[in-house]
Amino acid sequence: MTICNTESLRKSLKVYFIMGSPNCKDNPSTVLKEAIEGGITLFQFREKGTEALTGDEKVSLAKELQQICRENQIPFIVNDDIQLAIALDSDGVHIGQEDEPIEEVRKKIGNDKIIGVSVHSYDEAITALQGGADYFGIGPVFPTKTKEDAKPSSGTKLIEELRARGLPIPIVGIGGINAENAGTVIKAGADGVSVITAISHAPSVIQAANALRKSVY
Repeated sequence: MTICNTESLRKSLKVYFIMGSPNCKDNPSTVLKEAIEGGITLFQFREKGTEALTGDEKVSLAKELQQICRENQIPFIVNDDIQLAIALDSDGVHIGQEDEPIEEVRKKIGNDKIIGVSVHSYDEAITALQGGADYFGIGPVFPTKTKEDAKPSSGTKLIEELRARGLPIPIVGIGGINAENAGTVIKAGADGVSVITAISHAPSVIQAANALRKSVY
């Protein structure tokens, strides 16, 4: 269910759940179903970290989670793995600064797919925008231990700067975000918040997703 316009994308970024098998205490499919029940609006498959699946096992899990998203009309984004995104005909990809140039990614996946880009400065944002990014992922907003190579947290400073400079592109904040602090990210100018363990490690995945949804609307 590829999103075809900016306003629809803004709405889909509200509660953006990222997850792979290393992030789950329960079966990933169960976690995703409960997160959807709780109110997530977009899902990114990110199979990285210790004991991450590879090869056929990774593809199999991706297909399983994508099917759950399709059944519930939740956009399905693949992190970094362009070939997997193409093979699955996913709704889009999310890339970082160390990945392929966005122009090359766009050529590979086509103009009807979503491309999200992680940016950490105004200059990176302009480069991504000129390359055809559909949204920015900005963070870590708050300290996080989920991503081992995460940069130091910088609060909502960059989100505020991009909005002050008039960049209208959809933005999602990421890093250390939970139901208690999500509202500050939205007030800074983000369209949504992205989380991993705030949902996947919660005692109740449904309640955690629902609390995040309430905090951003």
